[in-house]
Amino acid sequence: MSGFAGFAVRRAAGALITLLAISVIVYVVFYVTPGNVAQITCGPRCSPEQVHQVTQQLRLDDPLYLRYWHFLVGIVAGQDYSTGTSVAHCSAPCLGLSYQSDQQVTQIILNKLPVSLSLVIGAMVLWLLLGVGTGILSAWRRGRFTERALTGLTLAGISTPVFVIGLVLMIVVCGQLELLPFPEYVPFSDDPEQWAWNLLLPWLTLAIAEAAYFARLTRASMLETLAEDHIRTFRAYGVGERSIVGRHALRGALAPIIALNANDFGSAVGGAVLIETLFGLPGIGQELVHAVTVVDLPVVVGMVLVIGFFVVLANALADVLYAVADRRVVLT
Repeated sequence: MSGFAGFAVRRAAGALITLLAISVIVYVVFYVTPGNVAQITCGPRCSPEQVHQVTQQLRLDDPLYLRYWHFLVGIVAGQDYSTGTSVAHCSAPCLGLSYQSDQQVTQIILNKLPVSLSLVIGAMVLWLLLGVGTGILSAWRRGRFTERALTGLTLAGISTPVFVIGLVLMIVVCGQLELLPFPEYVPFSDDPEQWAWNLLLPWLTLAIAEAAYFARLTRASMLETLAEDHIRTFRAYGVGERSIVGRHALRGALAPIIALNANDFGSAVGGAVLIETLFGLPGIGQELVHAVTVVDLPVVVGMVLVIGFFVVLANALADVLYAVADRRVVLT
């Protein structure tokens, strides 16, 4: 197979292999950790008989490879779990049951995922507009006061911790100026306007922190592209500077921007823990920290796999966008 169809098949196969490797590493790392998982799950006051019962329910006596095989089977076909007095069926894709709440891990993730996606997608739009726009302007006005001022702002954004940005915005915007309400997540399906209004401050916080990196990368890529021979040829033929910057130089500088955005989007789905904690957003990052704290291994493994899925998906889409942005790129 050749062309886009062949690329899509090869990329999908590579993504599946990558996710399988991630699942093996994560499963082994977390399930080989020291400590009695059955004792932790049951609680400090459980008797040895109760701990033994929990061990049997969780199949902790089975070899690690057998438990991992059951885990893979559950993802593809689902499986049944003993809850002590009854048997619960977990439909595919089944990532197991939470040790703490007996809820299906898939359902926990589906409940938290809209919050994280709402945060990351909105912030991504802002960090691209702010970061790429600032980088283009800085490269265009190279050597002038505008570039020096924007470079200073960029360095300040990179060196300031994200929680400091969030606290300052919350104190000033919500507290002193009262321009925005203190964020409280509202589902998009309930009220789209309140959904956006309540997420605007978290979006700005995450976008300001990320936009600084995009501004520096865009500036460096634009300056490199503007120094190439074909740009000098355009200038020699009398093409306007705005057209050169907007139509030709930017297109050649998009590849590293697309790559950085793919990595940032995928990792931010589960990595915006500080933002979610600061603004009280019940997303995947906050739930993952809680699961690690209480040693809820199925939730930890399931969420890490979901985060890995978004990282792989974002990078696969980035490969396609390379070819759209730069016709010299050939999908292989």
